[in-house]
Amino acid sequence: MSEVVNKVIKAVLFDFGGVFTDSPFAAVHDFGEELGLTPQEITMIVFGSYEQDGDHPWHQLERGEIALEDARQAIIEKGRERDLEVDVYQMFAKMAEDNAGAGNRSLLFERVGELREQGYQLGIITNNVKEFGEGWRSLMPFPVEEMFHFVVDSCMVGVRKPDPRIYQFALDKLPGIDACEAVFLDDYLPNVEAAQALGMQALLVGDNPTETVRELDRLLV
Repeated sequence: MSEVVNKVIKAVLFDFGGVFTDSPFAAVHDFGEELGLTPQEITMIVFGSYEQDGDHPWHQLERGEIALEDARQAIIEKGRERDLEVDVYQMFAKMAEDNAGAGNRSLLFERVGELREQGYQLGIITNNVKEFGEGWRSLMPFPVEEMFHFVVDSCMVGVRKPDPRIYQFALDKLPGIDACEAVFLDDYLPNVEAAQALGMQALLVGDNPTETVRELDRLLV
């Protein structure tokens, strides 16, 4: 295994959805448009105030406190308060189209493999759902646990981004590596800012995988 070229960045940590797939928010917004809702309106019904940690059923789901079906029913009730039928299962079907865009991330997947060979510590920090555990892993072209040194999943640790504790869970898995020696990639600005507040370097990911790899490499040289 070759030595790490960069003497500053020693660990590269990734979000999953929106980095290795299309942004889930795009599918949510499309779903809301079909219901005649603005992006802000559908986001509040389905996700609540996503940049905060609260009692919204989606937040509870991502913390592993309730089951997916319970969250679904609670969100349906929130929709019915506005005389709308908001079934997240229909939304998930939209997200699943074209493997959620994972097929367009071949360049990024290849770069992850190269980083592993170069000796970087690799991890995933994801807000996710217990019932999706096998599903999101199946979108990767390689076994997640073989490519990444660790996964910090919100539904398993009981904390979700942007709560700083979830980033600390990841940093605790990197003994001998300071926060400033880790870079975190996420498609949601509050999550990026939370990582930066802990002293990590961070990149806001857009929908162009080529640009994502280019921006990451700028930090690694």
